[in-house]
Amino acid sequence: MAGVMALAALMRLVHLGFPPKLIFDETYYVKDAYSLLRHGVELQWADDANAAFEAGDFSALGTTGEYVVHPPVGKWLIAFGMWLFGPESSFGWRFGPAVAGTLCVLLVMLIARHLFGSVAWAALAGLFMAVDGQALVLSRVGLLDIFLTLFTLLALWLVLKDRALMDRRLALAMRWPVGHGSHGEPLYERRRLGPGLGMRWYLLGAGVSLGLACGVKWSGLYFLAVFGLMVVGWDVWARREAGVKGWLVGGLLRDAVKAFALMVPPALVAYVASWTGWLASSAGYLRDWAATNPGEGWTWLPEGLRSLVTYHQKAWGFHTTLASPHDYQSKPWDWLIQWRPTSMFLDHQATCGTDNCTQAITALGNPLIWWFALVGLGAVLWAAFVWGDRPAWIILAGYLAGWVPWLFYSDRTIFSFYTVAFVPYVVLALTYGLGKLVGQPDLSATRIEVGRALAGMAVVLILVTAAFYWPLWTGGSLPHWLWLGHYWLPSWF
Repeated sequence: MAGVMALAALMRLVHLGFPPKLIFDETYYVKDAYSLLRHGVELQWADDANAAFEAGDFSALGTTGEYVVHPPVGKWLIAFGMWLFGPESSFGWRFGPAVAGTLCVLLVMLIARHLFGSVAWAALAGLFMAVDGQALVLSRVGLLDIFLTLFTLLALWLVLKDRALMDRRLALAMRWPVGHGSHGEPLYERRRLGPGLGMRWYLLGAGVSLGLACGVKWSGLYFLAVFGLMVVGWDVWARREAGVKGWLVGGLLRDAVKAFALMVPPALVAYVASWTGWLASSAGYLRDWAATNPGEGWTWLPEGLRSLVTYHQKAWGFHTTLASPHDYQSKPWDWLIQWRPTSMFLDHQATCGTDNCTQAITALGNPLIWWFALVGLGAVLWAAFVWGDRPAWIILAGYLAGWVPWLFYSDRTIFSFYTVAFVPYVVLALTYGLGKLVGQPDLSATRIEVGRALAGMAVVLILVTAAFYWPLWTGGSLPHWLWLGHYWLPSWF
């Protein structure tokens, strides 16, 4: 696992400063990060400020609040790299995402080890995460989505830690001998709802992490909802399996209420706290709305929070109505095969020792990971609905939170790089499928050997594909004909 981490870090840090210019939506988030670093709130930049910014001239930053539609957590993390290496450093702009992307690989391995009970399979899942193009590219550009991935993965790992602890506590409590009631009666005859299981610190941490995920992008709310429901379902089922007579009511009253209190309010507090810079400012966009509109809005809130609610109502309108055509927009049902990648940088005037050279940075998942993972997803669906397999349900929860909600926003301008939030579940589905291919004890020796050979070939092909696509993910200079050779589907152009 340490070797996989080293590989992931190397792939994310080498040549990170190229190109030394703002690309794609870095024009928003990197400049906003600088404004946060200097003033604690996003302020407006003059038009055509990019060239001066890239040269280290930040005088185009104004004093009027900028209307931004994403919360500040991800931009603060970009600002951290700028603070370390200087705001003029393109390496610094991207250092925060690179660290976050590397930590995502670690968290995938920790989660996979929990799900599969194997260091080898955990390392393989981490390797797939390390060499996937979406995970790699979003770790090497100053955008927000890799931070969403980080915080939601951290939340899932904490939820899994909580589940393991609660299972141990419940098993221990239910082993108590009969006669522990105050009058010698059987304890669980008197307490039909089952035992209380104490404080759940891991769930509290998960709630805070999901609040920070929402503080990166509001789509973190989907993960909060899905993971919260998953926790409640597990709690109820665990009491049933333990033999508690009133398992449904007990799970809801003793566990679900506590889980809600430990996840949702802390998430809200963490989210609101992420707006501290805006709340403390006098220049933030709409910051003075409550003062200039007395008696309007949610009047029971303090002025700052009343203004913040109004800001969110306006931002919600933007997010739900955005439909401006874009060359690289895509539809969610295309994402599972990476039908329409996102070009973030393209230069046909590059040099490579021959004529007609091209450099590109394209957010395109490793094709073989995504295509093979469709078979793995089939295995996951079968295991979840036919066998009731818990690891399979956890993987499906990631798809449900990271992909399914976007199906209801297909008329919006959305992009396939949003898939980075559920890349971890794609690689877990692939790993799960490979595990079933080689690890079924009821298979014949010949079929097991064939399965191992096929799995080994799949891994080798994935690694070869990653090496082939490395220049397309990192801005490598290629002869134009070779660059074209990376575009296997007509929709990739």
